[in-house]
Amino acid sequence: MATKRTKARKKYFSAPLHVYSKRVSAVLSDDLKEKYGKRSARVRKDDNVRIVRGEFKGIEGKVTKVYSAEGRISIVGVNRDKLKGGQIPIKIHASKVIMTGLNLSDKFRKSSIEGDKL
Repeated sequence: MATKRTKARKKYFSAPLHVYSKRVSAVLSDDLKEKYGKRSARVRKDDNVRIVRGEFKGIEGKVTKVYSAEGRISIVGVNRDKLKGGQIPIKIHASKVIMTGLNLSDKFRKSSIEGDKL
């Protein structure tokens, strides 16, 4: 890592996709930690999460979209009303949630979470 602040920021914001998608990871719940032997995992669409910080603390829902460039996710039921009517999803930072359920429909993700070889 660069020691100059400007260089560190440049490296952080101009990182390639495979690097900054790792930043959208969250801690697993206690039962998932015990089951898979991992502490955290990348957040994906259709994972179940519980918000543990902020205005929407305690809400549990399914991930609808992952904004990997921002490090944030949108969750079902976490919306804000617009002045003109309608609702807009709130983007929650991935570090402020705990993953309570994993979407293991993808065989590559399933093998990486469970630690198996393909």
